Amino acid sequence: MKEVEIDELNIQADNVYLLCSIPPKLSVSSYMGFLKGKTAIKILRSYPKLRKKVYWDNHFWLRGYFVSTVGLDEDLIRRYVK
Repeated sequence: MKEVEIDELNIQADNVYLLCSIPPKLSVSSYMGFLKGKTAIKILRSYPKLRKKVYWDNHFWLRGYFVSTVGLDEDLIRRYVK
């Protein structure tokens, strides 16, 4: 979706690691908002009991995220995500 290519993905209990290529016309912040919003909707529809977790205050993901651009060290980052 949105012409984004997901190169690597690793999901752990408390983190999601993603290496992807985002086209220049799409800002990183707008893509992250889209990604977090759509995945939260899908997960909460699939697992409705998660909505009852009061401490989430009706949010699935935390507000923040970490983003870094990849240059010459792409192979290193790819291995880290794997």
